[in-house]
Amino acid sequence: MTTDDISGMGPLVARLSRGGQRLRQADRTHPWVLDTAVVLLVFLLFCLPDLIHDGAGGGDGDGDGPRRFRLVFTQLPIAGTLALQAGLVLPLLWRRRKPLAAFATITAVFVLQWSLGAALRADVALFVALYSLALHGRLRQLPWACAAMAAAMALVAVRVSSAVSVWDALFFLLSTATAALALGMMVRIRRAQLAGLRERATRLEIERDQRSRLATATERTRVAREMHDIVGHNLSVIITLADAGSYAADITPERGKEALLLIGETGRQALGELRRVLGVLRSAADGPTGGPELSPQPGIVDLGALCATVRAAGLEVVYRTSGDVDALDGGVQLTVYRIVQEALTNTLKHADTDTRVHLAILVEDSRLTIRVQDTGPATRSGPPNEEGHGLVGMRERAALYGGDVSAGPTAGGGWSVEAVLDLTPGSGGDR
Repeated sequence: MTTDDISGMGPLVARLSRGGQRLRQADRTHPWVLDTAVVLLVFLLFCLPDLIHDGAGGGDGDGDGPRRFRLVFTQLPIAGTLALQAGLVLPLLWRRRKPLAAFATITAVFVLQWSLGAALRADVALFVALYSLALHGRLRQLPWACAAMAAAMALVAVRVSSAVSVWDALFFLLSTATAALALGMMVRIRRAQLAGLRERATRLEIERDQRSRLATATERTRVAREMHDIVGHNLSVIITLADAGSYAADITPERGKEALLLIGETGRQALGELRRVLGVLRSAADGPTGGPELSPQPGIVDLGALCATVRAAGLEVVYRTSGDVDALDGGVQLTVYRIVQEALTNTLKHADTDTRVHLAILVEDSRLTIRVQDTGPATRSGPPNEEGHGLVGMRERAALYGGDVSAGPTAGGGWSVEAVLDLTPGSGGDR
């Protein structure tokens, strides 16, 4: 078969598949229709010929074939033939709902029929019942059914022994029974495989939806954390500058004007960072070329500008680093920047204008330490025994790199925030 022949079978296979799906759907809706159709088909193909043959006087022994074979069987009256055919065929109506009962009934009628020495084409119903039992019945019932089937086949072989060798008859009959049993088991296994594949596909779809929802929740948490850091810090700076400008407006108008300029600059910086964060959210929908132009995430190099903004708000910031901080990857640098930003924001909220802040970033082997210590008040306002969102956010960021954050008053007065990150390869999480 050529490739063209195979490709040409595509529409035919598709139509057959759709027809099979419609048939299965109709069978689920009206199961009795298919069972009735099977009974009618067996009657037309196997029962009706026997009735026509008997009605035509086929029992006089003048039919075709060797006389010794025709004399083996007993000719029954029409009523007896109909009764046996009904006992063989009608139980097929419940072959799927009660396969063992159908098989047992047909087997009993089959044994009765051959005990009388009669042969009917409707005996094919026994093989259909065995097939249905293998397909729909319980597997532990099959050994008993096979034993009963073998006994029934042995009875037939003995009955026809005058015309056919017992072993030849047994071989033919048991081969047919084995084929019916194997076909039922094959269809059963195939259906189980398809059901397993459908269940797996459903489970994978559920897992995909769960991963999608989890990724969405994670992204929302990340964006919320970014928004908190950006808005919280810049608003704290703006509020501090506005308060300082209002006090200086009457005494030194130049200082008030300078505060307003710094407020405008800080507001523009905050607006730019908000646009960057919101632009990331829109970039997936806009496509690879339709998104906004995004600035890089802040890093350690931007801490100088951050400290300058805090100094403009009235605090004295002493900033120093130790180790190769520029070699840190972008994720670590962003984490350091956000932790320092949140710590300085908290200092702006709670400290006085004459507060001094010591900021140190130390890199030692696979350990990075961030230390922010101020000379402000040793207590922070807020509900007792309750951590603010800022400290929780800092700890979440540090946990991405196997670290932790500790915060509290210092022995000499003031407040200290210390974060330790693990720089060992493989210890960090993907952002």
